Amino acid sequence: MFSGIVTGLGEIVEVDEKSDGLRRLVIGCNYDPESIAVGASIACSGICLTVVECGIRGDRPFFAVDAAAETLRLTTAGNWRRGTRINLERPLRLGDEIGGHMVSGHVDGIAELVTRDDFLDSASLTLRAPSSLSRFIAVKGSIALDGVSMTVNKVDGDMVSVLIIPHTLQVTTLGKIEPSARVNLEVDPLARYVARLMETPPRK
Repeated sequence: MFSGIVTGLGEIVEVDEKSDGLRRLVIGCNYDPESIAVGASIACSGICLTVVECGIRGDRPFFAVDAAAETLRLTTAGNWRRGTRINLERPLRLGDEIGGHMVSGHVDGIAELVTRDDFLDSASLTLRAPSSLSRFIAVKGSIALDGVSMTVNKVDGDMVSVLIIPHTLQVTTLGKIEPSARVNLEVDPLARYVARLMETPPRK
């Protein structure tokens, strides 16, 4: 599990097509490779991926992950190329502070940025969410955009608006995105559970 609080920016430095639709992604990062275990999970722009290799190339730490065909199809990972920058988050440990909200790293769909309004230090983003997911998104509720925990400011049908504070603009990839950009969207898991409870009639 994650909390949607980005702990580093990564960069895709190598893309290698493997057998059975797998794609190996080598990601440059600022993590100490001694602290990364093969088999550990890291959220890469909101996608929980398993480390298969780590170390240092040149003078830069890196880790590698394998993305399956389904992941490539359903998330923005299918469009990642050399030079693509991504948000990184290490998994929570027992006792860690949850600064955002509970994020599973299982992306629900892809949202598209429709408009961006920049202010003095912040920015308002309005995105179009997949119709199948919009019912799980509520004003003052939480969503994860490319792995970043965000509070929803407004919902109008499939349109969702969030406000990005200065710190988030500086330390995540959301600071650079422009209209038509696509981002990984994960709805609050609690919203899914509530919806399921409301859909299921009580047993007699």
